Amino acid sequence: MNTSQLRKLGVPNECLGAAIEGVQLAVKNDAMRNNEIKRLIGKVLAAPSDYVADPVFGRLAREVIEAANFTRPAPIDYQVWGNQIDNACHAQMRQACALPMAVGAALMPDAHVGYGLPIGGVLALEEAVVPYAVGVDIGCRMKLSVLDIPAAQLTENFHRFKNALEKGTRFGIGSVHERRQQHAVMDADWTITCVTRENRDRAWKQLGTSGSGNHFVEFGLLTLTARDEELGIDAGEYVALMSHSGSRGTGASVCETYSNIARSGLPQCYEDVGRLAWLDMKSEAGQEYWAAMTLMGDYAAANHDVIHRLVSQIVGGQILAEVENHHNYAWKEVHQGRELIVHRKGATPADSGVLGVIPGSMADPAFIVRGKGNPASFNSAAHGAGRLMGRTSAREKYSWRAVQRDLEVKGIHVLSAGADEVPYAYKNILDVMEQQQDLVEIVARFDPKIVKMSDDGKSEG
Repeated sequence: MNTSQLRKLGVPNECLGAAIEGVQLAVKNDAMRNNEIKRLIGKVLAAPSDYVADPVFGRLAREVIEAANFTRPAPIDYQVWGNQIDNACHAQMRQACALPMAVGAALMPDAHVGYGLPIGGVLALEEAVVPYAVGVDIGCRMKLSVLDIPAAQLTENFHRFKNALEKGTRFGIGSVHERRQQHAVMDADWTITCVTRENRDRAWKQLGTSGSGNHFVEFGLLTLTARDEELGIDAGEYVALMSHSGSRGTGASVCETYSNIARSGLPQCYEDVGRLAWLDMKSEAGQEYWAAMTLMGDYAAANHDVIHRLVSQIVGGQILAEVENHHNYAWKEVHQGRELIVHRKGATPADSGVLGVIPGSMADPAFIVRGKGNPASFNSAAHGAGRLMGRTSAREKYSWRAVQRDLEVKGIHVLSAGADEVPYAYKNILDVMEQQQDLVEIVARFDPKIVKMSDDGKSEG
């Protein structure tokens, strides 16, 4: 008798282990047949108090009683940065804070509604991981490379940079390179889970591509007002290359696969949490997801490595300094004296002294930042400006060509994008940075000049 059959009989998810143990004992000790076992389980479920001392199904009876008497704990509190966060976003955060293993949480100033955990949400759990609190695009991240090209070249040789963006990566859902790109990540063990093994070929084809949605690659002017020893470059203006992408279709497959597993095992009293379904870190599925997530993080980093290598080679520049960080991931970290699983979904790691990149929109600046290690935010900060308007609303309200022409007047050339990514669909990044001064300090400012995004108007992962 398998778990599906036991569920049909009405056995709660949280009691399946006890039920299976009882079935095995019944078959081994009493040589009971399936129909007899089913009838007995039905009696246990109907009157569990009559069977608490039963040598075969006593554990099941006790766990059924315990499940029936279970009361969900009150949600934990969370701290908020920013003042442009809607009620739906807060509702999602409150639901996340009501998970039984929740220890701490925070909401960043760029927060907006997502799937499960809101984007801009930070959630610290004890011995559990939530695939959708990591995100569909596992390892979605930023990378900024400072190049040795004179800043004046950005305006004097536009076509040189345009050509590099057009040829150095690919955009759009399902986009691939004509020739597979090389990176050590493809020599890693992709057999660690079925889903990574089955998607290895797909991942290799998409290595070095940028996908769709809010992913981009752009050239801009980086302004550094004082020498930074960690970056290793002096004050001045530099041409810089910045990218935003993640683990593409393979990461999405990992998320969906393990979120479905998590949902199938939810206790009945938590079936309403949906995409906030969790995996116990001690379980086989939890360990598998963690291994797959780690590989997807490495793959996402490799994706950026390839993009920056190809684009910088085509444009003819050497990389002087690099800054990069995940913002859709989970980390094992020590907080409040114990190891926790800290999920940052659309949030940048900002431990003391840690460098990161926080972008604005295609028309607004991005910033290299250094974390201040604020424990109230679990050492986290915003991952960008954050959406102010939904994709459908933006497409209905704005004409992409009109916005593109307006940006060109301002000296920003957008080679391709969708109306859902217009600057007006985002919060003001300067306001976002102002609202998190206790989380990060600004090291340098990046102003976009030549931008490329997908023009299919769709969100990928």
